Amino acid sequence: MTERRPRVAEVGRDPPAAGGPPPNDTIAPSGAEGGTPSSRAAPKVRGPQSPRRLARPFGRAVLVAALALSAVVPFALLALWSVSRQWFYPALLPPELTGESWRAVVGGGAALSRAAVASLVLAALTGALGCALALPVGRALDRLGGWRRHLGAAAAFLPVAAPPVAVGTGLQFFLLTLGLGGTALGVLLAHLVPAVGYLSLYFLGVFSAFDARVEEEARTLGATPLQVLRAVTAPMLRRQIAEAFALGFLISWAQVALTLLVGGGAVRTLPLEVFAYVRSGQDRFAATGALLLAVPPLVALAAVRLAARRTEVVPA
Repeated sequence: MTERRPRVAEVGRDPPAAGGPPPNDTIAPSGAEGGTPSSRAAPKVRGPQSPRRLARPFGRAVLVAALALSAVVPFALLALWSVSRQWFYPALLPPELTGESWRAVVGGGAALSRAAVASLVLAALTGALGCALALPVGRALDRLGGWRRHLGAAAAFLPVAAPPVAVGTGLQFFLLTLGLGGTALGVLLAHLVPAVGYLSLYFLGVFSAFDARVEEEARTLGATPLQVLRAVTAPMLRRQIAEAFALGFLISWAQVALTLLVGGGAVRTLPLEVFAYVRSGQDRFAATGALLLAVPPLVALAAVRLAARRTEVVPA
């Protein structure tokens, strides 16, 4: 015969409500049926997305498409103009195609090809000489401190921030007194003024993050300053020097005001020829020259993107 023990009410637990489910005195393991709500994670039910959240991807897609069209459409129109013959409104497409302007550029007999060669030479010299002059200037500005550094940076930034017409007018008076007005050398010196200022600021930023202790170690081993520059500094800054050359090249490549004021129309560069073709109504040659002007910036952009992909980030 079994003995029945009286049930003792637990302290702190309320009695079950009438008609409600009996209390669950046992705790089931996680994932087992019958467990407490705390032992099982309730499934998350996603409600309908708000119209604002749905509109965000669509708005981004519209902005990207508009940006792509604004970048591609002008070049597409220039490409059509460069091979079109007598393309007038309301024709949507050129009725006849011709490669006359491109044959003239490739053949070297047109003024456009001679202007392109002159622009290439001036831009290459500006990039090379600008790097050679701006690198020590940027290094010197980095070694300065306080107000001297700010004053030097402001002096380097002045020809960059000033309007090119104002800078060109002052350079014209100065170079005319030296007998260099209307010469290729005078135009080169004029192009170097904004290029050196811009590249000096660039090298100031480069040397601000440069670790000079490597150069000090080379000097303690007996290396001369020239050996340190050739064997240590230049190899470490090879990519930055190449980028500075590209910047100086592009500054000279698209220069109009300084070339026109200092050159006086005697030095014919590609931008000046494009303006001349536009004013004379020769749209086909103007479009061809405009496409040639766009080639170096696109090449520089692709090179910078490729260099950024190859750059490895080493954690400190």
